Amino acid sequence: MMTTTRPQDNQKNDSMTAPQRLMKISQDIAALSEQVNIIAVSKTFSPEAIAPVLAAGHRVFGENRVQEVAEKWPDLKASYPDVELHLIGALQSNKAAQAVALFDVIHSLDRIKLARVLAAEMKQQNRQLKILVQVNTGKEDQKSGIPPEETEEFVRTCRAELGLNIDGLMCLPPQQDVAGPHFALLQKLSQQCDAPLLSMGMSGDYEEAIKFGATHIRLGTAIFGPRTQKL
Repeated sequence: MMTTTRPQDNQKNDSMTAPQRLMKISQDIAALSEQVNIIAVSKTFSPEAIAPVLAAGHRVFGENRVQEVAEKWPDLKASYPDVELHLIGALQSNKAAQAVALFDVIHSLDRIKLARVLAAEMKQQNRQLKILVQVNTGKEDQKSGIPPEETEEFVRTCRAELGLNIDGLMCLPPQQDVAGPHFALLQKLSQQCDAPLLSMGMSGDYEEAIKFGATHIRLGTAIFGPRTQKL
């Protein structure tokens, strides 16, 4: 049975390199599902920390901020042009043009204004990104995301009125909650919306997310170790 990397595992993993951690996680996940994509969340980590993971063959990375990607990824992408960059953080509408140019997948569509801007920018730049809608499964005031009961209508509007293809859904369960019910809800909404990509599960709960059909899990500290710096 797979063992999720949690804080109590840090001591035994401290001696492992990031590529070694990634390899172990990949092997564990492969025993459960062949459909899961690991997004190595490299936000705040330097190019020097990311390079060994790239050299080991991994190509899917997640970042939170457009500006950080603009600063640290051009040289890395020059060496590894097949990298796939995922925006997993909030996106301001005025950064949409830059995001469309830099990223391949956006996980955080959370309002109709942003949907309009993204649709226009993708057409303008002739780039077809994969788009996931962020769903606020916990209905938390401090979090972005479409309320669960409005998700189907939102997806329908994006597709019918804006011509924006919605490929999947993403959620961030409340920290104090058991994650399983939130993952189950996102799975149900995904089926109702015919949006098969499911971005859910992070370093502390990805095993649970896989049980509910996650297609993309977002792992940062489980691969790179604790974050000790910011760019």
